[in-house]
Parts: sequence; structure tokens; C-alpha cells
Amino acid sequence: MARVTVEDCIDKVENRFELVLLASHRARMIASGSSILVPRDNDKNPVVALREIADEKITPGDLKEDLIHSLQKHVEVDEPEPETVPLLVSSQAAPAAAAAATGGDEPEVQFDRMSEEDLLRGLDGLVAPSGNSRDDDED
Repeated sequence: MARVTVEDCIDKVENRFELVLLASHRARMIASGSSILVPRDNDKNPVVALREIADEKITPGDLKEDLIHSLQKHVEVDEPEPETVPLLVSSQAAPAAAAAATGGDEPEVQFDRMSEEDLLRGLDGLVAPSGNSRDDDED
């Protein structure tokens, strides 16, 4: 068979640079022992890889996915969701927690609410620190 060229494969992979990346990855796979999908005909691994792509023996999408996986340093593993741990409750909230444990509605979390006026009144009541603490120590 005549040598395969990039032009023979460009209709399978539009981007020449991506084609070179995929073919080189496939050539490395062949060098590491992967089985060949076309007759070798005394060709080297990069030519065999390009012939496989040109003859559509291997899809560019599969090669691209395999290339991405080979370059990843961190592989995400699906882990089971952690079990929910019941909240610790104070003695005041014990009746509500007991109702929740027996199948009642869960108590809603209550937050302290303060209006802007209450906040301003509280800030007015604060006294600024007087002088320097070193002055008091020296007397």
C-alpha cells in the first residue's frame, strides 16, 4: 500500500495539529503493545496509526478521549455520598429534637434578627476606649 499522508486523514480529523497529536498517541500505544488494526506492510508505528485513522479502523473521538485520560494527573473517582450525621442539640432544644426523631417536622433554625434602629442604638451606647493603657500604667 502507498504511504498515507495527512491529506488522507484530514477528512476524518479537520485540524492537522489534532491529527498529529492523535496519531502520535496511537503510535505510542502500538509501541507499548496495543494490537494493530491494519496490516503493517513493513511500516513504522506512526504510519500504521495514520493508516488506521484514514481507514476508519479507530475513531478520532475514542483516540482523543484516551489521549486526555492518559494526560490526566488526577483521576476523579465517584465516591458514595457521606452519611448524614444528626446534629447535637442542647437541652433546651431536646423536645423539638425528640419530635423530629419520632418523625415530626424538623425544627427550623432560628437566627437573631436586629433592625437597623436597634443596631444604631446599641452602637450609640458603646463608649470609645479612653486614652492609652500605658498612660494608666505609668501613674
